[in-house]
Amino acid sequence: MKSPVVDSSVQLQAASPGVATAARNIYSVSRLNREVRALLESGLGTIWVQGEISNLSRPSSGHWYFTLKDRDAQLRCAMFRTRNALARFAPREGQLVLAGGRVSLYEPRGDYQLLVDCIEDAGHGALQRAFEELKARLAAEGLFAPERKRALPSAPRRIGVITSPSGAAIRDILHILARRFPAAAVLIYPTSVQGAAAVPGLLAALELAAVRAECDVLILARGGGSLEDLWAFNDERVARAMSRCPIPIVTGIGHEIDFTIADFVADLRAPTPSGAAQLVVPDASQWLHRLAQLAGRFTAAVQRSLKSERGRIDALQRRLQQAHPRARLLQHSQRLDELEARLGRALQSHLKSSAARLDSAVRALQTVSPLATLGRGFAVLTRSADGALISSAAQLAAGDCFDARLADGSVRAKVIERRS
Repeated sequence: MKSPVVDSSVQLQAASPGVATAARNIYSVSRLNREVRALLESGLGTIWVQGEISNLSRPSSGHWYFTLKDRDAQLRCAMFRTRNALARFAPREGQLVLAGGRVSLYEPRGDYQLLVDCIEDAGHGALQRAFEELKARLAAEGLFAPERKRALPSAPRRIGVITSPSGAAIRDILHILARRFPAAAVLIYPTSVQGAAAVPGLLAALELAAVRAECDVLILARGGGSLEDLWAFNDERVARAMSRCPIPIVTGIGHEIDFTIADFVADLRAPTPSGAAQLVVPDASQWLHRLAQLAGRFTAAVQRSLKSERGRIDALQRRLQQAHPRARLLQHSQRLDELEARLGRALQSHLKSSAARLDSAVRALQTVSPLATLGRGFAVLTRSADGALISSAAQLAAGDCFDARLADGSVRAKVIERRS
């Protein structure tokens, strides 16, 4: 430590004349108090002091002034407004507390004091240390690891609630579940959540829920309270039972500022029981709104698709009508009618021409036909026996029969006499 700077010192000689003495370092009272304060604040650092509160005062400045005492001594304390605003409780006369801070000295009066940075109920402090020790040990084992956390079901069919059946927490949970997602069933595993029966009850409820496996998610909940009230949820056995449970667990224990070991083990922590109920189920109104949006989008998409398909069908129908066999048959039928008409006209023309030629040929034939000769009195003779044409009298003998074909018929005659 540096030598103190003398701000008002004098060099005094020894009382005996002629005898030289060492110079004296003279302190003022304010300098001494200032340097003692510096020594106290730098020498001890932050310390914790346990004692009973007395002489507590809260002036308008917002600072707290009190004395910590035990059976044999007392210590003045000051806790300034910026620090006591963070305290979890308001101290009272006679309360046994743990105060953490720096030893200092109030220079104007020369009183040494403790400048308190944080204050705890002495009983609360012991529980808090036990909490921190267990938290560190379980964290080292991996019970709080993020990779252990399981996702919650998006729409649970059944929700299990582990809590007191008569507390305000269960009423809040049931109200929110019924409002947000009434389709989900709720199964309550009743248990005590405070006192000596709380830990065995919680263990039994967790084991029963795990064995029956009838829920998709569990809510572990209780309302607010002191650290002592919530201590069952800081029990190591409860933490390990939660880690073994195959069902995802959401905790809603106490208020937003309350943290328990169960919160760190759980798959998801909610600040309150009501918050846990909100986390485990979707909001049905939001689902309905989303479904309405999806229905509108689906309807619009279907209408667009139908319009597109209708246009495509119309185009295909036009192409089909153009390529349909009936259309071609109609065209061929028209062509057939045309060809039939042409054939008729050609046939009539051809028949007329043929008839004319036939008449001419008939007339020419008739001109040279024997029948025409017969018409002029001639006859054609054929032998009756073999039908041979008789062109010579030598072909017949007396007594032979022959046929004579005349213009209008024929007669059979018999040769009576042959003449040369």
